[in-house]
Amino acid sequence: MEAPTPPILLLKTKSTPNDGYDEFFAQNNYTPTFIPVLEHHFHSTNLQSIHSLLTSGAFTPGSGRKYGGLIFTSQRAVEAFASVLEELDEPTSKHTRNLNIPIYTVGPATHRTLTSLILPYLPNATIHGKDTGNGQNLAHFILRHYNSLYTSSSTSTSSSSGGGGGDDTKPPLLFLVGEQRRDIIPKTLMDDGLPATERIGVEEVVVYETGVMRGFEEEFSGRVGRERAVMRRVIEEGDGEGWVTWVVVFSPTGGEGMLRGLGLLDNSQGQGQGQGRGGNEKVGEGEGQERRFFVATIGPTTRDYLRDEFGFEADVCAEKPSPEGVGKGIEGFMREWRAKRGL
Repeated sequence: MEAPTPPILLLKTKSTPNDGYDEFFAQNNYTPTFIPVLEHHFHSTNLQSIHSLLTSGAFTPGSGRKYGGLIFTSQRAVEAFASVLEELDEPTSKHTRNLNIPIYTVGPATHRTLTSLILPYLPNATIHGKDTGNGQNLAHFILRHYNSLYTSSSTSTSSSSGGGGGDDTKPPLLFLVGEQRRDIIPKTLMDDGLPATERIGVEEVVVYETGVMRGFEEEFSGRVGRERAVMRRVIEEGDGEGWVTWVVVFSPTGGEGMLRGLGLLDNSQGQGQGQGRGGNEKVGEGEGQERRFFVATIGPTTRDYLRDEFGFEADVCAEKPSPEGVGKGIEGFMREWRAKRGL
């Protein structure tokens, strides 16, 4: 009988139709299990205002224009925007089909979604920034690209380059965001240290809100209990020398529930018991037994949140926010862990 593969608990909603984390870890001798942490709610009032902007000429060159383009940094914001576009009927969609505006996005996944989304509604829009990778890089890209559309030498042809449409005035960009977001893009584009002619106005509109999934902590705690039972059985059968369980955390949201589910949080004080890498020995099968549950974070923001809020130091922080980045961090940790045990 084939030996079972160790579990890895991924605290995210499984992407469809394919999930890169599922494919990567299944191919690398783990059994991935997804436990959704976040639930999203579209902000209907603000989305209605976006609908009004699109259909009232707020993006159309001329005296009534308010914005010169759009910024997206999350899939959820794109999904929210999609709900607006899908409500455009034939008469109102005529206002959007001739819009020649730049749309900025931070990565290839969002770029792909936008590309398929805008064709029926914004066929003349252009999408930029798919290789920037993060908000800081995207902001600097926007400074170069958007400003180039409003130089004195380009205004006469800007309509053919996805920009000003012949209007010399540089309008602000509209940034569709979630309730929780970093402000690196607005700060960079509107930095007082920039020459006034290079600054780019940014207006943020919250189009979705994010919270912890109801029942997440209970579901996670139940899964941890089941994995502990499997771990005991595997160890008792003599196949568990290198058996561990990994938990991968993708955002600060749900961090408290995750630590509580692992027994790493003092319920009365809200402080982590597992301070220092690999420091908590209570996560295994009881007092005095070796720790077999480990935590990896998708990046430094989540790592720092767990450290600053709860005094918990994650075992691994991915250098790159990708399946390969998480996998590389875990592989390095496990190499050291096995070496210490002579495995």
